[in-house]
Amino acid sequence: MRRALALMVSMLLAGCHQAPPPPASGQTVDPRHYASFYLWPGVSPSADLRPKLLYLLDGEVRRGGPPRFLRLRPGVPKLSPTPLWLVVRVERLDWNESVEAALIADLDRWRVAGNNVVGLQVDFDAATHGIGRYRQFLTNLRARLPAQWRLSITGLMDWSAHGDPQELRALRSVIDEVVIQTYQGRQTIPGYEAYFRKMRGFPIPFRVALVQGGAWNPPTDLARERAFLGYVVFLMRTTH
Repeated sequence: MRRALALMVSMLLAGCHQAPPPPASGQTVDPRHYASFYLWPGVSPSADLRPKLLYLLDGEVRRGGPPRFLRLRPGVPKLSPTPLWLVVRVERLDWNESVEAALIADLDRWRVAGNNVVGLQVDFDAATHGIGRYRQFLTNLRARLPAQWRLSITGLMDWSAHGDPQELRALRSVIDEVVIQTYQGRQTIPGYEAYFRKMRGFPIPFRVALVQGGAWNPPTDLARERAFLGYVVFLMRTTH
């Protein structure tokens, strides 16, 4: 298992040349035109990708029972020097000290293995009207994370249209970035253009997450937004 995982990683990281720019007109999302990727366990990426940044799902905090961190990866491959975020998928916010300790231990575990770990990303679908409560949770988490680790979150497109501007500005002081999700399942959410017209002046550094094979027509002026950091493609399971 570990040998197969190492082979997959070596294929993923083969080469280091710059990926071509994303297409300028509406097409399906082709990962070969991008350089940042979400990689879930069990996904086999093609060998022609040239990652510059990775988001790796490390584990989950699920509903039901006492809060606990469920690790999803059996081992720790060495991906250095590619920068990577460890992602925890979250269904609840009533964490305890053991959850936080397990996450911090995993960040250290991946670093000690020789990886260029950037920090932790919390993947939680916080409702727009609940941003204030979510910010309080993230503030507590940030206070417990060692200073060397950055903090990223995922966010909904609706935050740009209906989020409380004051809460969003306050969130900026807690996190380093938000990755805006544009898809549900394997499909791009229809009408995404209208949401991105509201992104002008968004107060938090943000990336835009696209789904492999989904529809995408880059919104007007998105690339010129000062807070826009680029795209991340969610890779789907690949058959060979």
